[in-house]
Amino acid sequence: MTMQRSIRTARELVDAGLIAPADEEAISHVASRYAVSISPAIADLIDHQDKDDPIARQFVPDAAELTLTPEERADPIGDGSHSPVAGIVHRYPDRVLLKAVHVCPVYCRFCFRREMVGPQGLGTLTPGELDAAIAYIADHAEIWEVILTGGDPLVLSPRRLGEIMERLGAIDHVKIVRFHTRVPVVEPERVDADLAAALKASGKATYVALHANHPRELTPEARAASARLIDAGIVMVSQSVLLKGVNDDAAVLAELMRAFVETRIKPYYLHHPDLAPGTGHFRLSIEEGQTLVTALRGRVSGLCQPTYILDIPGGHGKAVVSASTIAAEGGGCYTVTDFRGNEHAYPPKG
Repeated sequence: MTMQRSIRTARELVDAGLIAPADEEAISHVASRYAVSISPAIADLIDHQDKDDPIARQFVPDAAELTLTPEERADPIGDGSHSPVAGIVHRYPDRVLLKAVHVCPVYCRFCFRREMVGPQGLGTLTPGELDAAIAYIADHAEIWEVILTGGDPLVLSPRRLGEIMERLGAIDHVKIVRFHTRVPVVEPERVDADLAAALKASGKATYVALHANHPRELTPEARAASARLIDAGIVMVSQSVLLKGVNDDAAVLAELMRAFVETRIKPYYLHHPDLAPGTGHFRLSIEEGQTLVTALRGRVSGLCQPTYILDIPGGHGKAVVSASTIAAEGGGCYTVTDFRGNEHAYPPKG
């Protein structure tokens, strides 16, 4: 039966049959620390007969989230150390993140920004903060691309999105605007002609990166929502996270990447899971990830090949997980070379 509203509390999870009554207290502790929201579209995808359902694993809170390990960090990819003004992350010379909002329609249990998002997170930028963020972009002529992320920027109304895009459209050196979102999958009904028009309001080249981790997420409704954006002239790419118990299987990964391509979405990034607090039960080793990605080469078209990347802890940027950027040192430790040629220990020492 289709849910009518999002599930946000441990009691609602019990009522929906997603957790056992005996687990309500433990899950309440998880929910008090990390935001919970499961949209109707996602609730309908969960297989209640499968205790290892990969959709439930991504969105239903687990007591394992209260287990922390020494290498985990509240800000695992160093957003804070590269934030010159509220809402801006300027890690790479030619592009910035613009985080206008820190809420999402769903909350992934492996989220690397889980300490920042949600009702008790950093919230939505105030008008003054948004003015300062736009001014920063305008004042830095090297910024070629603006990436709206958060939180999920597509939770904003078409009117507000259109206003942001028009302001970015007035900045001549900004040529590309990219959105990172789960909305076409988790709230496909939100994607309509008004939203598509708002995303194009800047007059710049507009890209949308869709986050999905399992082929079942690409439902007919999600594919139709994506088609509405693509048919409006918006280019779509994918991003996924390699997650234990969700997609750590070559056949599942191949099906996911084919599903993206069938939907006219170009596979882009496959992320190694970040060292976010309480996410150890999702992480697999880099060797396991390399083996899975290598297996894709013999299974799927070149159109279906994502780039397997690791965000280097501390804000040092992304490294392609290959022999040229990651070297094993033994004992589960690695040396990772960033895009500047600097070497870093992974996991971080001390």
